[in-house]
Parts: sequence; structure tokens; C-alpha cells
Amino acid sequence: MHRSPKHTLNNGVSIDQLGFGVYKVPAEDCADLVSTAIDIGYRTIDTAALYANEAGVGAAVNQAVAGGMPRDELFVTSKVWNTEQGYDSTLAAFDASMEQLGLDYLDMYLIHWPCPERGLFIPTYKALETLYREGRVRAIGVSNFEPEHLTQLLDVCEVVPAVNQVELHPWLAQTPLRALHAELGITTQAWSPLARGAILDDPILVALAAGHGRSVAQIVVRWHVQSGHLVIPKASSAQRVRENLSVFDFVLTDAEMGLIASMDNGRRSGSSPSAVN
Repeated sequence: MHRSPKHTLNNGVSIDQLGFGVYKVPAEDCADLVSTAIDIGYRTIDTAALYANEAGVGAAVNQAVAGGMPRDELFVTSKVWNTEQGYDSTLAAFDASMEQLGLDYLDMYLIHWPCPERGLFIPTYKALETLYREGRVRAIGVSNFEPEHLTQLLDVCEVVPAVNQVELHPWLAQTPLRALHAELGITTQAWSPLARGAILDDPILVALAAGHGRSVAQIVVRWHVQSGHLVIPKASSAQRVRENLSVFDFVLTDAEMGLIASMDNGRRSGSSPSAVN
């Protein structure tokens, strides 16, 4: 199976463009499923305190390392949850996540949501900068930040976020936000890259899938890859885990990419960042 190409973040750290997300993967299934993903060829695993499965991710990573895989081949991301925002509480939340993960360091740590009404994402990010300076995390960033949140943060931060992880799929292409990221040197990472499955019945994508002899999910993941996004599709079965990684042996034409681009209608599958507090 083809391996994901690497992408270099703004601090020089390398990450696979295509990773495995474990949102809603049950804690009791997580270790086995992540181990399967690593065996198949995934090297980037995305979790969060909210997901309550960090322990399973850590167990799978440590098992792989014990089996001879260098730790630096694996890239683990976690996120601080909304209720733990604030400088001291974020440092404590990081310690709690690291205890669950059982790792010596984390590859990337993100603010899960800006929670603008809380007014705490700046001191929260200051805590991330402390962790970064101390070498406890290799890269830091944010998730679900809109332009106004990024502007406020960049006015005071010392470390430009490496990543902004946002809902992104053909129905929500986030074109202005992606342009801002490119200007600022922030990498765009797509969560809900399949619109939580709602997009899989779209007739445009169904027709493209039939033409390529692929699944609709593979067409959408390939669109993300060719668009230059980092992408972390989740899956709950080994078959889907394998399928999502099998997208590096075909190419969408410029016309097909344009057709998918025409699908953008601003439709979200998740919450608006301004509404989550």
C-alpha cells in the first residue's frame, strides 16, 4: 500500500498528510483499531481529551515502539477541551492527557475550540507556548479558529500556530480561511472530511466514484490530498481504515477537481465555532 506523503509544518516538523482520526472510536476498541492503522501504514493519529480514548492511542503507539518502530515515525495529536481553558488549567490538562497516553512527549497539542465567550483562548495558547518551549510538545496549534480568532491570537502570540484544524469538505471548502492560512504560514487540517458521511450520497461524487472504480470516500479523501490539506478521516473498521489510505494510486483531473469545487454551499456537518462555548 502507498504511504502518505509528508508535509512540513511552519516550524520544520514533518507530519503525514493523511492521518487517522479516532473521534467517536470507543475506548475499548481504540488500541486495536489504532494498532491496525499503524500496521496498514498510518503514522499520524489524532485524538483529544474529549474523545476519552487517549489511553488506547498511547497503548497502540507504545506497542508499535516496543515492536521496533522508532517513536519519531509516529505523530500523535491531542487537544485541550473547552472546560480546561486558561493558563494553569491547560498545563494541568496536558499533564492529564500525557498520563492517559503514557508517552514521553506529544507531537502536537491544539486548542479544541476558541470558545470566544469564555475569553480564555489567549492564555490557553500561552500555556501551549510554554509546553513547546519546554520541549514537551513538538508543535502547537488551534482547531476551529475563525479569522477573527486567529487575528486576536496572532496579535499577542510568540509562536504562530502550526495548524488550524477545521471542518472542511466539498460542501464547506473554507476557501477564505484557507487563503488566510496560506498567508500566515498555518497549515489547514480537515476534520469531518466526509461531512460525517452525509456527503457520501451526493450524486456528483457517486458519479465520480463510479468513473474511477473507487468508493465515494476515496474520491473525497483524494480531493483533500490534491487540495493540499492535511486530512484525518475517522473509521470504525479495519476495512474503512485501509480504504481511506488507498488513495495514492489515482489522480482526479483538473476538471474533476473543479466539479467538486462547485459543490461548496457552506453546509456544515458540525457546530459553528462562534456557537461553541
